[in-house]
Amino acid sequence: MSESSSCHEAAGLHPSHVKELTRLNRIIGQLEGVKKMIEARRYCPEILMQIKAVRSALKSVESNILQTHLESCVAESFADKQERTRKITEIKELLDKFQN
Repeated sequence: MSESSSCHEAAGLHPSHVKELTRLNRIIGQLEGVKKMIEARRYCPEILMQIKAVRSALKSVESNILQTHLESCVAESFADKQERTRKITEIKELLDKFQN
């Protein structure tokens, strides 16, 4: 199944998020780095900055998966393409505001 595949819940088919695996592996590496910083008793603000970077990276993955969901699974429920595009953009912008 390609990354742009649509969602067919009844058939158990969902879009691929394989491109996010690289980002998730990077986040895991960042978390290991935070763990090592704590073990090394590094300066608190340095640790907090790294934690903020991890949170930001994870939010990016979350946003990308949401975007894929909106463009595939949710989009199938809209018959009019122009209305679908407008609605997807509207929902995405709204959710982005809540993430900050």
